Amino acid sequence: MTKASAHMPDAHKVPSTDQLDRLRAQTPMYDAVIEEVDGRRIRIGDRWLIDFASCNYLGFDLDPDIIAAGEAAVRRWGTHPGWSRLLGNPRLYPEIEQRLTDLLGAPDTLVLPTITHIHMSVLPALVGGGAVFVEAGAHKTIYDGGSYARGLGAQLYRWRADDPDELVRLLRSADVGHPRVVCLDGVNSMTGNIPDLPALAAICREWGALLYVDDAHGFGVIGERGDGAATPYGSRGNAVVRHCGQTYDDVVLVGGFSKAYSALLAFVAVPTAVKEHLKLAAPPYLYSGPSPVHSLAAVLAGFDVNETRGEQLRAVLHRLTARVLAHLDSLDVHTPNRHQTPVIELPLSPGYDLADVADLLWRRGVYVTLAAYPLVPRGQVGFRVQLTSAHTDEQVDHLNAVLTELDGRGALRRALA
Repeated sequence: MTKASAHMPDAHKVPSTDQLDRLRAQTPMYDAVIEEVDGRRIRIGDRWLIDFASCNYLGFDLDPDIIAAGEAAVRRWGTHPGWSRLLGNPRLYPEIEQRLTDLLGAPDTLVLPTITHIHMSVLPALVGGGAVFVEAGAHKTIYDGGSYARGLGAQLYRWRADDPDELVRLLRSADVGHPRVVCLDGVNSMTGNIPDLPALAAICREWGALLYVDDAHGFGVIGERGDGAATPYGSRGNAVVRHCGQTYDDVVLVGGFSKAYSALLAFVAVPTAVKEHLKLAAPPYLYSGPSPVHSLAAVLAGFDVNETRGEQLRAVLHRLTARVLAHLDSLDVHTPNRHQTPVIELPLSPGYDLADVADLLWRRGVYVTLAAYPLVPRGQVGFRVQLTSAHTDEQVDHLNAVLTELDGRGALRRALA
């Protein structure tokens, strides 16, 4: 039995940050103040860089139609609703939930400001005094929600997606008289990989557990598959449950609009009865400040753009991502990305200093997400590249040239045999 309290870092103990502190002192790529944006170029101080750290996968942050819709909504509603959702909801809220429910093919949806809000409130409400099983590679905010649930009386365990038998052993050992919730990422936030959702859903249904999936990086990018899909991403961007051909029976889907839709809002897809329960049990619905009006309007306008131009944008996104992955393959460089999603993790060669890599990237005008210890395990130190449909071929050419230079210096890990 793998009990999280025995095998995972204690939530109250922070690992040493000496390496991270040193890196922050040596590179402007942490806590950067961005002075200006021009497409997918950003200015930090007097230096312009190509931004490969953005998660605005569909380029909605730069879309003129979406920007205009937000401006019009602010003129109508003001900058910010003055109520918690319990007290008052601008008409924008129910319109979003209806359109989102239709897009996902879900029984119902509830929107709250952020995914972190959802993990810290909805997950404890679902598990109660039962047991929560967090996949080892899942986003830290899921583990934080599980830790909070543990503080309220739940049992917290971890398991690995590549060992489903371990999950079965843990489910078998848990008290069937209390809720059991199995948690994992959809598109993984570091590797970009998609889990074997059908197999995991089957295990959960067999053992009477609820499957809780955070698809922050998949919603808007991957979707339902069929003969008409233009890319391996599928169609409509309606997230991992539809992409894997699953139903929402005993499955809770969590996702956000802050990535592909470039707006501050998140959602949980649940049956209507559970939604009504969460309105009383989830503190962000009762007490938290709401999302800004511009974000709410941007989500609604994003639905329109997704319907009219979404497949075109995803085709561009896939093509640019495939170019980077093909180049890495030609260099024999390792990335765990197996599913061509626009999240490309690049672990460093053993012993190579991330500060040296960050310095070269900075001097070559390439901005990425640095993954330093203890933000990631020591064996995964490196950096992450995110592609968006707003990048250009010339920018990808430049990225590939810099990756070639890093490889020539021995910085990038070789592909696994």
